[in-house]
Amino acid sequence: MRAFVITAPGRGEVQEVATPVAEPGTVVVRVARVGVCGTDSEFFSGHMAYLDSGHARYPIRIGHEWCGEVTQIGAGVEETWLGRRVTGDTMLGCRECARCRSGRQHLCERRSEIGIRNGWPGALAEYLMVPETSLVPLSDAVDDTLGALVEPGGNALRSVRGANLSPGSRLLVIGAGAIGLLVGQMARAELAEVHFLARSERSAAFARSLGFAHVFHADALAEQPLFDAVVDASNDAGAPALAASLVEPGGRLVFVGLAGTPSVLDTRTIALNDVTAVGVLSASGGLEGTADLYASGAVDPRPLVAATVGLDDVAAVLHGERPDGAGAGPKIHVDPQRL
Repeated sequence: MRAFVITAPGRGEVQEVATPVAEPGTVVVRVARVGVCGTDSEFFSGHMAYLDSGHARYPIRIGHEWCGEVTQIGAGVEETWLGRRVTGDTMLGCRECARCRSGRQHLCERRSEIGIRNGWPGALAEYLMVPETSLVPLSDAVDDTLGALVEPGGNALRSVRGANLSPGSRLLVIGAGAIGLLVGQMARAELAEVHFLARSERSAAFARSLGFAHVFHADALAEQPLFDAVVDASNDAGAPALAASLVEPGGRLVFVGLAGTPSVLDTRTIALNDVTAVGVLSASGGLEGTADLYASGAVDPRPLVAATVGLDDVAAVLHGERPDGAGAGPKIHVDPQRL
């Protein structure tokens, strides 16, 4: 089959690789759609932290925001999965340690991560093997575009849950990229008053096009009252400290974005204001809820997808090129079946 492979920093190509065969407890999925995200770009640039820690190495097959149809099942797998449209959890724990047994497989020290960690091949390929235990079924109301947005949506849903919003709560989202916009859409569905701090006028304009009226740049922050909750969905090392300065005493901070360098945060700001800080790692625990939100129509993130390309165009996308005719959204999707 054809698969996209990163062979070294700044170098990637489509290669012919072995088509996976379902092992016991796993299925093989014919991949229909894959989202390209910041983690993929970090692998392509060589700046992904797992390359330094030894949890990943080149060559690597990326892609962890995916959906498709189960075409093959391994021994011990329920036959009802065959032919079903699915997405799945990126985080694959050992299923033996205390964290896995308590439902926290995404924190397993020995975990693999699809297309990211410990060599599990990613979804930027025609077929993908995944464990049955990671599968999430998709209804007919969730098309392929939505299906490949369930994984980033799961991160956003967990962030909204961490913010503990009520109708009328004032939420500030720092960063108007894909995750930040998904946070905003889900918070709006809970009747929160959503505000965005955008880095560029382009991202601010796109957020406004989605119906968000409260979008501003950093120079307007002094005019704003404090917020009930702040979600940092950026990659700015200065954002955590900024978030802490903008939240109401007794409010909540949620950190879902990751900077490429360490962030400095004065914990006195947290303790003296009795603020709750929440970290979000992965979509684990948020996938099913996200699929339900999409299926119901309460959240429709399809405008975030600017274009869908084939595997042969992935290297250009990772180089930062925008496909011809791309829309204004921040997300690029890939159809691995497209020639």
